Amino acid sequence: MAALLTLALSSLTLPAAESSSLKLLQTIPLPGAKGRFDHFSLDSTGNRLFVAALGNNTVEVIDLAAGKRLHSIAGLSRPQGVLFLADRNELLVANGENGTLKVLDATTFKMKFSLPDMPDADNVRLDPHSGAAWVGYGDGALAAFMPDSQKPAATIKLPGHPESFQLEKQGSRLFVNVPDFKEIAVVSAAKHTIIGHWPIKEFQANFPLALDESNHRLFVGCRKPSRLLILDTDTGKPVADLAISGDTDDLFYDTKRKRLYLSCGEGFIDVVAQSSPDKYEGIAKLPTAAGARTSFFSPDLDRFYLAVPDRGNQKPEIRVYQPQ
Repeated sequence: MAALLTLALSSLTLPAAESSSLKLLQTIPLPGAKGRFDHFSLDSTGNRLFVAALGNNTVEVIDLAAGKRLHSIAGLSRPQGVLFLADRNELLVANGENGTLKVLDATTFKMKFSLPDMPDADNVRLDPHSGAAWVGYGDGALAAFMPDSQKPAATIKLPGHPESFQLEKQGSRLFVNVPDFKEIAVVSAAKHTIIGHWPIKEFQANFPLALDESNHRLFVGCRKPSRLLILDTDTGKPVADLAISGDTDDLFYDTKRKRLYLSCGEGFIDVVAQSSPDKYEGIAKLPTAAGARTSFFSPDLDRFYLAVPDRGNQKPEIRVYQPQ
């Protein structure tokens, strides 16, 4: 495995690293991208990946077909969340330092307008029903913005800063990780109100979330201790948990293969198999790099993307995996 990782660091297009769950296809260098990375978004039709380079104050735009960086969007302020709107060809960027949501033309990357007053603006998600963009920010708030609107259509107060949140496609709820308050807040997207508080008691520092709507399961990545917690979305009650690698920050559910992919800053991608809604087993622990904790899974392209930060002798790059 060490030889395979050495090879992965030295070449753009790589021989496949053998794994029963994820195959490393290539790495895409991002020279000059200092500091840590945060969230991703994807233009699946245009084969473009957008990566928030928080420590570099840029968003890195990657041409996936060519396997290289296309553009680096400068002039940002600790960008954390990004969201590509295909029907409008716009890119939304949540800036944590100056508390703005910038709306950019996704071809020229010029700013159309900026929405203020959102300190520590973080995750951005698209509401599949209303078309609103939801933004988590501040000491505890969610705001919904409709296209072309420069004022929030709704603002919801939360008990603490929201980390990852997920929206139902078949329903109208949002599930919001609130780690400082040790809970998941359940929000009605239609009524703009909190409708539930699910405490996270035994496993805390809950940051990433993923959702399996068909089986009514919510997956919660926790850091204290390092556990994957599975909740029933009908009741909010835990149904299972298992040990994972440390410092997880992103988590995705692969509906096709009934697997979970967790990127962990300890230096691993954990792969967990779902044999039933209540039964889970870790099936792979792929070595990556220290601090490589943010990622993105695209069901449309059937690819898993991992951001590797600039640390010591490790150069910044995106690693591209194909699920097996």
